[in-house]
Amino acid sequence: MIDRWNPQGAALLRAMASAGSGTSVDFYAPDDANTTLLRTELARFEPHIVLSDPTRGTDPTRGADPVRGTDLTRATDPAAALIVFDAGSVLGADMFVLIDRLRTANRPILLAMNGFHAYQDWRTTRERNLQLLAARGITDLDIVAVSARMAAAARAADDSALLDRSGVAGLHAALAAATAHGPVDGSQRRAAVRARVLADTRARIDEQITALRSGTDTARLREERIGLLAERDGGRQTGLAAVRSQVQLARVDLTTEVGSMVRALHTRSRAELDRCDRAELRAYPQRLQQAAGELSVSVDAVIDQRVIEAARRIGTAAPTTVRRDPAPRVGPDPDKRHRGVEDHLMIALGASAGVGLGRLIVAPLSLVPALDVASVPVTLLLGAGAAAWVVRARGQLAERNHMAQWVSEALVNIKAQLEQRVAGVLVDAEAELAEHVVRESTARAVAVDQRVTELDMLTRNLVAQRPAQLSACERDLATLDQR
Repeated sequence: MIDRWNPQGAALLRAMASAGSGTSVDFYAPDDANTTLLRTELARFEPHIVLSDPTRGTDPTRGADPVRGTDLTRATDPAAALIVFDAGSVLGADMFVLIDRLRTANRPILLAMNGFHAYQDWRTTRERNLQLLAARGITDLDIVAVSARMAAAARAADDSALLDRSGVAGLHAALAAATAHGPVDGSQRRAAVRARVLADTRARIDEQITALRSGTDTARLREERIGLLAERDGGRQTGLAAVRSQVQLARVDLTTEVGSMVRALHTRSRAELDRCDRAELRAYPQRLQQAAGELSVSVDAVIDQRVIEAARRIGTAAPTTVRRDPAPRVGPDPDKRHRGVEDHLMIALGASAGVGLGRLIVAPLSLVPALDVASVPVTLLLGAGAAAWVVRARGQLAERNHMAQWVSEALVNIKAQLEQRVAGVLVDAEAELAEHVVRESTARAVAVDQRVTELDMLTRNLVAQRPAQLSACERDLATLDQR
């Protein structure tokens, strides 16, 4: 019965059945807060174990330990030596020197690794240390995993199960067995330990009876069931709402980004058109088509990044398949510019200006009567040349303006295609993200339903077994009272 209610106490009673040869335990441990806390927690147990510091009061002329300066050959050797090290560390050479010296002096040794709660791989570290001991031929030593902080937390919360898991009670039982000495003193210590164990066992039974009568276990299960029912859809509605909001936000951001990119391309195109001659103006539609292709690649990169960010905010996997439409087309090439009244007017104005300029140039020739007739052809030639230059310059300006107008219309078409590209990708992404959310929420809903079913079964079993458990607890109390 004591094994069932108080396994550590039963281990302590069995440990006290053996007899040691000392009255205290030499305590080898690092000087830190965890060691101090372990001393404090061991001091709370009965019988009290004296943990002596082997580095104080030693005689340097009698067998001092080179590791800690410890006298290992005192006339009143302790019953055992307790070596404590951190649960995350591996035994080193200095520790093995100390163990070898203690074993040479025929001293019982207890090894404990403190603070295992802070290391997830403490079991691997413990096995590694045991392998290192076995490699040196030390197979009779075990390593006890303890956590003084867990023991302190268990006492603060009055949790006996957590205290048992801390391992401190088991370490105390081993120390108590090592410090029991002499039949008379040993019987007194055993009687005190027995009374302590019985009192602790009775307190645990009373605690269980109180819990059964108050129904705290069933109340806790009902609270958990209520919390699970509130999340029975597995977060589907919340997830789908998050998908919709994130997709809308992505659509607004991407539309704004596309507009900014198209405006930047328009500004760059106008600057290029100002520097183009007639041949470059004729080839500019192809250059604009190439720029549109490069712009679509940049837009695709921005779309991918925004979709991944939206998936991260939703908390699901990013879409694996993203639609890739072909690069937007700038449309048909610009129509040939038709000559109008302005062109004929420019010819007339250019000829008039050329004739006037020619007469101004040949005016000195008119002073010579023989050359006055010859000045007429020169004036006509200068007028024709000036007219041709004006018409050509005006034509190039007209072609540039015509091309600029076509570029503006083409960029409007490109922007519309890119916005359609964004909308198509976001529609596909929304569908895939919603599918991920539905699939994950369905899995969570199934798990919630299974857990609710388990809680219902546990609640029914607890309610059905409560009378029998109360009767068993009362019988165990009666049995303890008879001891």
